[in-house]
Amino acid sequence: MLSATDAKAFEKHTANMLSGITNYDELHIRINSVGGKLSVADLLSWWRKERKSLILAYESLDPKTRVPWYGPTMSARSSAVARMMETWAHGQDIVDAFSIARPATNRLKHISHLGVATFNWSFSVRQLEVPDEPIRVELTGPSGDLWTWGPEGADNIVRGTAEDFCLLVSQRRNIIDTGIVYEGDVAGKWVSIAQIFAGPPEDPPKPGYRIKK
Repeated sequence: MLSATDAKAFEKHTANMLSGITNYDELHIRINSVGGKLSVADLLSWWRKERKSLILAYESLDPKTRVPWYGPTMSARSSAVARMMETWAHGQDIVDAFSIARPATNRLKHISHLGVATFNWSFSVRQLEVPDEPIRVELTGPSGDLWTWGPEGADNIVRGTAEDFCLLVSQRRNIIDTGIVYEGDVAGKWVSIAQIFAGPPEDPPKPGYRIKK
């Protein structure tokens, strides 16, 4: 919310958040300590209040407005989609922890688009050369619609359901535990390292690790 409303306050917040941090695990502990000090009822109330404030802040911005973040600046549109992705992905963590299911919705199209848009990032975050071959992505949405990105006739293709693709690029599933299929060496390399989120490079879970029991 601060990044969308007060760049200077966000800069100060970032400096305080990162002060004295030497590794990513310490950062996670510091971030989680904010909500960890609240009761369950207070945490839920706080989350809903902040969510409403965040939505209002985004609605007041031109979608192309650049807003600060912990890494490079982002457009307001991309920042909003990234927050949607984080909410969905961490929601999946809860779903997996309780071995339950939740229905997929067409809102996954936003996350799917971000997953395609972070193709270059998936390579560069690992200091790998970004391939210049075009990629075609064909995903079936929850309502049965076909969502596509990239040129027809591309040699490198990724196909599957939108939900499986989102689980893959958010590293909530190993590709073996999805129905994602691919053609081409570049596509194969991408789906093995795909990373939709910022931060240092991370690896997907081992096969079968996060499957509902």
